Amino acid sequence: MGTVAGAAVLLLGAGMAHGLPSASAATVDTSASYVFVNRHSGKAMDLYDWSTAENAPVKQWARNDLAVQQWQFVDAGGGFYKVRSRHSGKVLELPGGGDGITLVQSTDRSSATQQFRLQDSAGGFVRFVNRQWNKVIDVWEWSTADGGRLASYSDLDGANQQWQLIRLGGGTPSTPPPAYPRPMTVSGDSGVHDPTVVKRPDGTYLVAHTGDNIALKTSTDRVAYRNAGTVFPGGAPWTATYTGGARNLWAPDLSYRNGRYLLYYSASTFGSNRSAIFLATSATGASGSWTNEGLVIESRASDTFNAIDPNLFVDDQGRWWLTFGSFWSGIKVIEIDPGTGRRLGGAMHSLAAYSPGIEAPVLVKRGSWYYLYVSFDRCCQGAASTYRVMVGRSANPTGPFVDRAGRDMLSGGGTEILASHGSVHGPGHQAVLADTDGDLLFYHYYADNGTSLLGINHIGYDAAAWPYVY
Repeated sequence: MGTVAGAAVLLLGAGMAHGLPSASAATVDTSASYVFVNRHSGKAMDLYDWSTAENAPVKQWARNDLAVQQWQFVDAGGGFYKVRSRHSGKVLELPGGGDGITLVQSTDRSSATQQFRLQDSAGGFVRFVNRQWNKVIDVWEWSTADGGRLASYSDLDGANQQWQLIRLGGGTPSTPPPAYPRPMTVSGDSGVHDPTVVKRPDGTYLVAHTGDNIALKTSTDRVAYRNAGTVFPGGAPWTATYTGGARNLWAPDLSYRNGRYLLYYSASTFGSNRSAIFLATSATGASGSWTNEGLVIESRASDTFNAIDPNLFVDDQGRWWLTFGSFWSGIKVIEIDPGTGRRLGGAMHSLAAYSPGIEAPVLVKRGSWYYLYVSFDRCCQGAASTYRVMVGRSANPTGPFVDRAGRDMLSGGGTEILASHGSVHGPGHQAVLADTDGDLLFYHYYADNGTSLLGINHIGYDAAAWPYVY
Protein backbone atom coordinates (compact mmCIF):
# COMPACT_ATOMS: atom_id res chain seq x y z
CA MET A 1 0.00 0.00 0.00
CA GLY A 2 1.06 3.60 -0.44
CA THR A 3 1.31 4.67 3.20
CA VAL A 4 2.41 2.91 6.33
CA ALA A 5 1.59 4.21 9.79
CA GLY A 6 4.66 4.83 11.88
CA ALA A 7 7.12 4.64 8.98
CA ALA A 8 10.24 6.74 9.37
CA VAL A 9 9.94 10.22 7.94
CA LEU A 10 12.87 12.28 6.74
CA LEU A 11 11.98 15.90 7.38
CA LEU A 12 13.47 18.40 4.97
CA GLY A 13 13.49 22.06 5.80
CA ALA A 14 11.71 24.34 3.40
CA GLY A 15 14.05 25.45 0.64
CA MET A 16 16.80 23.09 1.79
CA ALA A 17 17.85 22.11 -1.72
CA HIS A 18 20.39 24.65 -2.99
CA GLY A 19 19.06 27.24 -0.54
CA LEU A 20 16.05 28.03 -2.69
CA PRO A 21 12.65 28.83 -1.22
CA SER A 22 10.10 26.06 -1.76
CA ALA A 23 7.25 26.84 -4.09
CA SER A 24 3.70 26.49 -2.81
CA ALA A 25 0.21 26.58 -4.21
CA ALA A 26 0.30 30.37 -4.09
CA THR A 27 3.67 30.88 -5.82
CA VAL A 28 3.73 28.69 -8.94
CA ASP A 29 5.42 30.38 -11.90
CA THR A 30 4.04 29.04 -15.20
CA SER A 31 7.06 30.45 -17.07
CA ALA A 32 9.56 28.51 -14.97
CA SER A 33 10.81 24.92 -14.81
CA TYR A 34 10.70 22.97 -11.56
CA VAL A 35 12.17 19.85 -10.03
CA PHE A 36 9.84 18.00 -7.63
CA VAL A 37 11.62 16.39 -4.64
CA ASN A 38 9.71 14.03 -2.38
CA ARG A 39 9.79 14.85 1.33
CA HIS A 40 10.13 11.23 2.46
CA SER A 41 12.62 9.79 -0.03
CA GLY A 42 14.56 12.88 -1.09
CA LYS A 43 14.27 11.63 -4.68
CA ALA A 44 13.05 13.64 -7.65
CA MET A 45 10.07 12.92 -9.92
CA ASP A 46 11.68 11.46 -13.05
CA LEU A 47 10.72 10.13 -16.49
CA TYR A 48 12.08 6.63 -16.10
CA ASP A 49 14.83 5.65 -18.56
CA TRP A 50 14.36 8.92 -20.53
CA SER A 51 11.17 7.58 -22.09
CA THR A 52 9.09 9.62 -24.53
CA ALA A 53 6.52 6.86 -24.95
CA GLU A 54 2.80 7.26 -24.38
CA ASN A 55 1.74 6.03 -20.93
CA ALA A 56 5.35 5.49 -19.82
CA PRO A 57 5.61 5.32 -16.01
CA VAL A 58 6.86 8.27 -14.00
CA LYS A 59 9.11 7.20 -11.11
CA GLN A 60 11.52 8.69 -8.60
CA TRP A 61 15.27 9.02 -9.01
CA ALA A 62 18.20 10.76 -7.35
CA ARG A 63 18.03 14.42 -8.25
CA ASN A 64 20.18 15.41 -11.21
CA ASP A 65 18.24 18.38 -12.70
CA LEU A 66 18.36 16.90 -16.20
CA ALA A 67 15.43 17.43 -18.57
CA VAL A 68 13.80 14.16 -17.44
CA GLN A 69 13.32 15.76 -14.02
CA GLN A 70 12.18 19.20 -15.22
CA TRP A 71 8.47 20.08 -15.21
CA GLN A 72 6.41 23.11 -16.19
CA PHE A 73 2.96 24.12 -14.94
CA VAL A 74 0.31 24.90 -17.56
CA ASP A 75 -2.77 26.74 -16.24
CA ALA A 76 -5.88 24.57 -16.74
CA GLY A 77 -8.29 26.97 -15.02
CA GLY A 78 -10.13 26.75 -11.73
CA GLY A 79 -6.91 26.52 -9.75
CA PHE A 80 -5.76 23.39 -11.58
CA TYR A 81 -2.63 22.81 -13.65
CA LYS A 82 -1.34 20.42 -16.25
CA VAL A 83 2.24 19.36 -15.46
CA ARG A 84 4.33 19.08 -18.61
CA SER A 85 7.71 17.34 -18.99
CA ARG A 86 10.56 19.39 -20.45
CA HIS A 87 11.98 16.16 -21.91
CA SER A 88 9.00 14.55 -23.64
CA GLY A 89 6.45 17.36 -23.89
CA LYS A 90 3.85 15.01 -22.40
CA VAL A 91 1.88 15.70 -19.22
CA LEU A 92 1.32 13.82 -15.98
CA GLU A 93 -1.78 11.66 -15.77
CA LEU A 94 -3.48 9.43 -13.21
CA PRO A 95 -5.48 7.21 -15.60
CA GLY A 96 -7.62 5.56 -12.92
CA GLY A 97 -9.29 6.38 -9.62
CA GLY A 98 -8.17 3.49 -7.44
CA ASP A 99 -5.37 3.49 -4.91
CA GLY A 100 -2.11 2.32 -6.49
CA ILE A 101 -2.75 3.44 -10.10
CA THR A 102 0.66 4.17 -11.64
CA LEU A 103 1.45 7.77 -12.54
CA VAL A 104 2.19 8.05 -16.28
CA GLN A 105 2.96 10.61 -18.95
CA SER A 106 0.57 11.04 -21.85
CA THR A 107 -0.28 13.37 -24.70
CA ASP A 108 -2.12 16.47 -23.47
CA ARG A 109 -5.87 15.90 -24.03
CA SER A 110 -7.02 18.53 -21.50
CA SER A 111 -8.55 15.64 -19.56
CA ALA A 112 -9.41 16.10 -15.89
CA THR A 113 -7.24 13.01 -15.26
CA GLN A 114 -4.28 15.16 -16.37
CA GLN A 115 -5.01 18.12 -14.11
CA PHE A 116 -3.83 18.74 -10.56
CA ARG A 117 -4.25 21.37 -7.89
CA LEU A 118 -1.54 21.99 -5.32
CA GLN A 119 -2.52 21.51 -1.70
CA ASP A 120 -0.13 23.04 0.83
CA SER A 121 1.46 20.85 3.52
CA ALA A 122 3.53 21.98 6.48
CA GLY A 123 7.05 23.23 5.90
CA GLY A 124 6.51 24.62 2.41
CA PHE A 125 5.73 21.27 0.77
CA VAL A 126 2.72 20.59 -1.48
CA ARG A 127 0.56 17.65 -2.53
CA PHE A 128 -0.63 17.08 -6.12
CA VAL A 129 -4.41 16.48 -5.99
CA ASN A 130 -5.91 15.06 -9.17
CA ARG A 131 -8.99 16.88 -10.54
CA GLN A 132 -10.82 13.76 -11.73
CA TRP A 133 -10.16 11.36 -8.85
CA ASN A 134 -9.26 13.61 -5.91
CA LYS A 135 -6.27 11.32 -5.25
CA VAL A 136 -2.71 12.49 -4.64
CA ILE A 137 0.65 11.45 -6.11
CA ASP A 138 2.22 9.05 -3.62
CA VAL A 139 5.64 7.33 -3.41
CA TRP A 140 4.36 3.77 -3.28
CA GLU A 141 5.12 1.75 -0.16
CA TRP A 142 7.37 4.53 1.15
CA SER A 143 10.16 3.55 -1.22
CA THR A 144 13.51 5.32 -1.01
CA ALA A 145 14.96 3.48 -4.02
CA ASP A 146 15.89 4.86 -7.40
CA GLY A 147 13.10 3.72 -9.71
CA GLY A 148 10.55 3.66 -6.87
CA ARG A 149 6.99 3.72 -8.23
CA LEU A 150 4.72 6.80 -8.07
CA ALA A 151 1.01 6.12 -7.84
CA SER A 152 -2.39 7.45 -6.78
CA TYR A 153 -3.51 7.23 -3.17
CA SER A 154 -6.05 8.76 -0.84
CA ASP A 155 -4.84 12.06 0.57
CA LEU A 156 -3.41 11.36 4.04
CA ASP A 157 -0.88 14.22 3.96
CA GLY A 158 1.89 11.65 4.44
CA ALA A 159 5.50 12.66 3.90
CA ASN A 160 5.59 10.31 0.90
CA GLN A 161 2.80 12.42 -0.63
CA GLN A 162 4.54 15.75 -0.06
CA TRP A 163 6.74 17.41 -2.64
CA GLN A 164 9.17 20.28 -2.61
CA LEU A 165 8.82 22.40 -5.76
CA ILE A 166 12.30 23.67 -6.61
CA ARG A 167 12.29 26.42 -9.18
CA LEU A 168 15.30 26.12 -11.49
CA GLY A 169 17.36 29.09 -12.52
CA GLY A 170 18.57 30.34 -9.17
CA GLY A 171 20.21 27.18 -7.82
CA THR A 172 21.93 24.74 -10.16
CA PRO A 173 23.74 26.60 -12.96
CA SER A 174 22.85 25.34 -16.43
CA THR A 175 26.50 25.47 -17.54
CA PRO A 176 29.78 24.99 -15.69
CA PRO A 177 31.03 28.05 -13.80
CA PRO A 178 33.92 29.95 -15.46
CA ALA A 179 36.37 28.82 -12.76
CA TYR A 180 36.56 25.86 -10.43
CA PRO A 181 34.63 26.54 -7.23
CA ARG A 182 35.99 26.60 -3.71
CA PRO A 183 34.98 23.59 -1.62
CA MET A 184 31.82 24.01 0.40
CA THR A 185 32.23 24.94 4.06
CA VAL A 186 33.20 22.09 6.35
CA SER A 187 34.29 22.30 9.98
CA GLY A 188 35.42 20.19 12.89
CA ASP A 189 37.62 17.15 12.27
CA SER A 190 37.90 17.55 8.51
CA GLY A 191 41.36 16.12 7.90
CA VAL A 192 40.85 13.18 5.52
CA HIS A 193 42.56 11.28 2.73
CA ASP A 194 40.70 9.16 0.16
CA PRO A 195 37.22 9.83 1.61
CA THR A 196 34.12 7.73 1.03
CA VAL A 197 30.70 8.57 2.43
CA VAL A 198 27.28 7.06 2.99
CA LYS A 199 24.07 8.64 4.24
CA ARG A 200 22.67 6.57 7.08
CA PRO A 201 18.98 5.70 7.54
CA ASP A 202 18.73 8.30 10.33
CA GLY A 203 19.88 11.07 7.95
CA THR A 204 23.40 11.45 9.36
CA TYR A 205 26.59 10.92 7.39
CA LEU A 206 29.33 8.34 7.89
CA VAL A 207 32.74 8.97 6.31
CA ALA A 208 35.58 6.45 6.11
CA HIS A 209 39.06 7.30 4.88
CA THR A 210 42.65 6.11 4.65
CA GLY A 211 44.29 5.80 8.06
CA ASP A 212 45.47 3.38 10.68
CA ASN A 213 42.88 0.56 10.77
CA ILE A 214 40.57 2.72 8.55
CA ALA A 215 39.47 6.01 10.09
CA LEU A 216 35.81 7.00 10.62
CA LYS A 217 34.09 10.35 10.94
CA THR A 218 30.44 11.33 11.33
CA SER A 219 28.35 14.42 10.65
CA THR A 220 24.75 15.32 11.32
CA ASP A 221 24.58 18.11 8.74
CA ARG A 222 27.33 17.46 6.16
CA VAL A 223 29.16 20.51 7.51
CA ALA A 224 30.58 19.70 10.96
CA TYR A 225 32.54 16.44 11.30
CA ARG A 226 33.82 14.60 14.34
CA ASN A 227 36.15 11.66 14.87
CA ALA A 228 34.27 8.36 15.24
CA GLY A 229 37.18 6.00 15.87
CA THR A 230 38.36 3.30 13.52
CA VAL A 231 36.86 0.32 11.76
CA PHE A 232 39.28 -2.12 13.40
CA PRO A 233 40.38 -0.69 16.77
CA GLY A 234 42.02 -4.02 17.57
CA GLY A 235 44.01 -4.04 14.33
CA ALA A 236 43.72 -6.02 11.09
CA PRO A 237 46.50 -8.64 11.20
CA TRP A 238 45.13 -10.43 8.12
CA THR A 239 46.40 -7.52 6.00
CA ALA A 240 50.03 -7.79 7.16
CA THR A 241 51.11 -9.81 4.11
CA TYR A 242 50.38 -6.76 1.96
CA THR A 243 51.24 -3.88 4.33
CA GLY A 244 54.51 -5.23 5.71
CA GLY A 245 52.89 -5.15 9.14
CA ALA A 246 51.87 -1.46 8.97
CA ARG A 247 48.42 -0.52 10.32
CA ASN A 248 47.70 2.03 7.59
CA LEU A 249 44.88 0.80 5.34
CA TRP A 250 43.90 2.64 2.20
CA ALA A 251 41.10 3.91 0.04
CA PRO A 252 37.94 2.43 1.60
CA ASP A 253 34.56 2.32 -0.15
CA LEU A 254 31.39 2.56 1.97
CA SER A 255 27.87 1.55 0.98
CA TYR A 256 24.65 0.62 2.72
CA ARG A 257 22.64 -2.22 1.24
CA ASN A 258 19.97 -4.56 2.55
CA GLY A 259 20.21 -3.24 6.09
CA ARG A 260 23.97 -3.49 6.52
CA TYR A 261 27.08 -1.46 5.81
CA LEU A 262 29.68 -2.80 3.39
CA LEU A 263 33.28 -1.61 3.39
CA TYR A 264 35.75 -2.60 0.70
CA TYR A 265 39.27 -1.46 1.55
CA SER A 266 42.86 -1.77 0.35
CA ALA A 267 46.07 -3.18 1.83
CA SER A 268 49.37 -2.37 0.14
CA THR A 269 52.59 -0.38 0.39
CA PHE A 270 53.50 2.69 -1.62
CA GLY A 271 54.83 1.92 -5.10
CA SER A 272 54.02 -1.80 -4.95
CA ASN A 273 51.30 -3.83 -6.64
CA ARG A 274 51.55 -6.62 -4.07
CA SER A 275 48.12 -5.53 -2.94
CA ALA A 276 44.72 -6.76 -1.85
CA ILE A 277 41.12 -5.65 -1.47
CA PHE A 278 39.16 -6.95 1.52
CA LEU A 279 35.51 -6.70 2.58
CA ALA A 280 34.11 -5.90 6.03
CA THR A 281 30.46 -5.60 7.07
CA SER A 282 28.59 -4.03 9.98
CA ALA A 283 25.00 -3.64 11.15
CA THR A 284 25.66 -0.13 12.56
CA GLY A 285 28.80 1.26 10.93
CA ALA A 286 30.22 2.09 14.37
CA SER A 287 33.84 1.66 15.35
CA GLY A 288 34.58 -1.88 16.45
CA SER A 289 31.34 -3.30 15.03
CA TRP A 290 32.88 -4.49 11.77
CA THR A 291 33.35 -8.13 10.77
CA ASN A 292 36.15 -9.07 8.41
CA GLU A 293 34.58 -10.99 5.51
CA GLY A 294 37.90 -11.83 3.88
CA LEU A 295 39.84 -11.33 0.68
CA VAL A 296 38.03 -10.20 -2.49
CA ILE A 297 40.93 -9.87 -4.95
CA GLU A 298 44.71 -9.58 -4.75
CA SER A 299 47.51 -8.66 -7.13
CA ARG A 300 51.11 -9.86 -7.20
CA ALA A 301 54.29 -8.33 -8.60
CA SER A 302 53.89 -10.47 -11.71
CA ASP A 303 50.42 -9.02 -12.42
CA THR A 304 49.78 -6.06 -14.71
CA PHE A 305 47.16 -4.50 -12.41
CA ASN A 306 47.06 -3.17 -8.84
CA ALA A 307 44.26 -4.34 -6.50
CA ILE A 308 43.58 -1.15 -4.56
CA ASP A 309 41.02 1.70 -4.68
CA PRO A 310 37.79 -0.34 -4.74
CA ASN A 311 34.33 1.02 -5.52
CA LEU A 312 31.11 -1.02 -5.44
CA PHE A 313 28.40 -0.29 -8.01
CA VAL A 314 25.02 -1.98 -8.54
CA ASP A 315 23.56 -1.67 -12.05
CA ASP A 316 19.91 -1.44 -13.16
CA GLN A 317 19.71 -5.23 -13.49
CA GLY A 318 20.84 -5.72 -9.90
CA ARG A 319 24.31 -6.96 -10.85
CA TRP A 320 27.14 -5.97 -8.51
CA TRP A 321 30.42 -4.65 -9.90
CA LEU A 322 33.68 -3.67 -8.21
CA THR A 323 35.89 -1.15 -9.96
CA PHE A 324 39.47 -0.74 -8.77
CA GLY A 325 42.99 0.03 -9.96
CA SER A 326 45.95 2.32 -9.51
CA PHE A 327 48.73 2.98 -12.04
CA TRP A 328 50.07 -0.16 -13.81
CA SER A 329 47.57 -0.99 -16.59
CA GLY A 330 44.83 1.22 -15.18
CA ILE A 331 41.23 0.78 -14.05
CA LYS A 332 39.53 -2.63 -13.95
CA VAL A 333 36.10 -4.00 -13.05
CA ILE A 334 35.02 -7.44 -11.84
CA GLU A 335 31.59 -8.82 -11.04
CA ILE A 336 30.63 -9.39 -7.39
CA ASP A 337 28.26 -11.98 -5.92
CA PRO A 338 25.47 -10.02 -4.16
CA GLY A 339 25.03 -12.87 -1.70
CA THR A 340 28.61 -12.93 -0.46
CA GLY A 341 30.14 -9.63 -1.52
CA ARG A 342 33.00 -11.66 -3.03
CA ARG A 343 34.20 -12.03 -6.60
CA LEU A 344 31.85 -13.77 -9.04
CA GLY A 345 33.58 -15.58 -11.90
CA GLY A 346 37.00 -14.87 -13.31
CA ALA A 347 36.29 -12.14 -15.86
CA MET A 348 38.10 -8.83 -15.50
CA HIS A 349 37.34 -5.88 -17.80
CA SER A 350 39.64 -2.94 -18.48
CA LEU A 351 37.92 0.45 -18.32
CA ALA A 352 40.53 3.23 -18.42
CA ALA A 353 44.27 3.86 -18.61
CA TYR A 354 46.45 6.96 -18.45
CA SER A 355 50.14 7.74 -18.10
CA PRO A 356 51.66 9.09 -15.85
CA GLY A 357 48.97 7.79 -13.46
CA ILE A 358 45.31 6.93 -13.01
CA GLU A 359 43.44 5.58 -9.95
CA ALA A 360 40.43 5.99 -7.63
CA PRO A 361 37.58 4.87 -9.94
CA VAL A 362 33.96 5.65 -9.03
CA LEU A 363 31.11 4.34 -11.20
CA VAL A 364 27.60 5.85 -11.02
CA LYS A 365 24.47 5.72 -13.20
CA ARG A 366 22.54 8.89 -13.97
CA GLY A 367 19.82 8.91 -16.60
CA SER A 368 20.93 6.78 -19.53
CA TRP A 369 24.64 6.97 -18.76
CA TYR A 370 27.16 5.18 -16.62
CA TYR A 371 29.73 7.77 -15.51
CA LEU A 372 33.27 6.73 -14.58
CA TYR A 373 35.09 9.23 -12.36
CA VAL A 374 38.84 8.76 -11.91
CA SER A 375 41.83 10.71 -10.62
CA PHE A 376 44.69 11.48 -13.02
CA ASP A 377 48.34 12.19 -12.20
CA ARG A 378 49.99 12.10 -8.77
CA CYS A 379 48.64 12.16 -5.26
CA CYS A 380 50.27 12.26 -1.86
CA GLN A 381 52.83 15.04 -2.39
CA GLY A 382 51.18 17.72 -0.29
CA ALA A 383 50.73 21.07 -2.03
CA ALA A 384 52.86 19.75 -4.92
CA SER A 385 50.27 17.08 -5.76
CA THR A 386 48.97 17.11 -9.33
CA TYR A 387 45.81 15.04 -8.79
CA ARG A 388 42.76 16.07 -10.84
CA VAL A 389 39.28 14.61 -11.28
CA MET A 390 38.32 13.28 -14.71
CA VAL A 391 35.18 11.67 -16.07
CA GLY A 392 33.97 9.62 -19.01
CA ARG A 393 30.72 7.83 -19.73
CA SER A 394 29.33 4.72 -21.36
CA ALA A 395 26.02 3.03 -22.12
CA ASN A 396 27.30 -0.08 -20.29
CA PRO A 397 29.00 -0.61 -16.92
CA THR A 398 31.85 -2.49 -18.60
CA GLY A 399 32.49 0.22 -21.20
CA PRO A 400 33.73 1.46 -23.53
CA PHE A 401 33.96 4.80 -21.69
CA VAL A 402 34.64 7.95 -23.68
CA ASP A 403 35.14 11.58 -22.79
CA ARG A 404 33.28 14.64 -24.09
CA ALA A 405 35.47 14.67 -27.21
CA GLY A 406 34.79 10.98 -27.90
CA ARG A 407 38.23 9.76 -26.82
CA ASP A 408 38.32 6.26 -25.34
CA MET A 409 39.41 6.28 -21.70
CA LEU A 410 41.49 3.18 -22.42
CA SER A 411 43.58 5.44 -24.67
CA GLY A 412 44.04 8.21 -22.13
CA GLY A 413 40.71 9.97 -22.64
CA GLY A 414 38.96 11.83 -19.84
CA THR A 415 37.15 15.14 -19.35
CA GLU A 416 38.54 17.23 -16.50
CA ILE A 417 35.96 18.53 -14.00
CA LEU A 418 38.17 19.60 -11.08
CA ALA A 419 41.87 20.44 -10.72
CA SER A 420 44.20 22.56 -8.60
CA HIS A 421 43.12 26.19 -8.19
CA GLY A 422 44.09 28.86 -5.71
CA SER A 423 44.84 27.23 -2.36
CA VAL A 424 43.19 23.95 -3.41
CA HIS A 425 45.98 21.61 -4.47
CA GLY A 426 45.65 18.18 -6.02
CA PRO A 427 41.91 17.52 -5.53
CA GLY A 428 41.01 13.89 -6.11
CA HIS A 429 40.22 10.41 -4.88
CA GLN A 430 36.58 11.29 -5.22
CA ALA A 431 33.31 9.74 -4.10
CA VAL A 432 29.81 10.60 -5.36
CA LEU A 433 26.86 10.88 -2.98
CA ALA A 434 23.24 11.28 -4.13
CA ASP A 435 21.67 13.47 -1.43
CA THR A 436 18.39 15.33 -1.05
CA ASP A 437 19.85 18.43 -2.73
CA GLY A 438 21.39 16.59 -5.65
CA ASP A 439 24.64 14.80 -6.39
CA LEU A 440 27.74 15.73 -4.42
CA LEU A 441 31.44 15.17 -5.08
CA PHE A 442 33.45 14.30 -1.97
CA TYR A 443 37.24 14.39 -2.35
CA HIS A 444 40.43 15.31 -0.57
CA TYR A 445 42.70 18.22 -1.42
CA TYR A 446 45.85 19.73 0.04
CA ALA A 447 46.04 23.16 1.65
CA ASP A 448 49.03 25.44 1.10
CA ASN A 449 50.72 23.91 4.16
CA GLY A 450 50.29 20.38 2.80
CA THR A 451 47.43 19.34 5.10
CA SER A 452 44.96 16.94 3.49
CA LEU A 453 41.38 18.17 3.91
CA LEU A 454 37.83 17.15 2.99
CA GLY A 455 36.37 18.89 -0.04
CA ILE A 456 32.71 18.80 -1.11
CA ASN A 457 31.03 20.37 -4.14
CA HIS A 458 27.71 19.94 -5.90
CA ILE A 459 27.60 18.16 -9.25
CA GLY A 460 25.51 19.67 -12.03
CA TYR A 461 24.77 18.29 -15.49
CA ASP A 462 24.76 20.39 -18.63
CA ALA A 463 22.35 20.13 -21.57
CA ALA A 464 24.41 17.25 -23.02
CA ALA A 465 24.29 15.42 -19.66
CA TRP A 466 27.98 15.95 -18.88
CA PRO A 467 28.75 16.53 -15.20
CA TYR A 468 30.54 19.54 -13.73
CA VAL A 469 31.13 20.82 -10.21
CA TYR A 470 29.81 24.06 -8.77
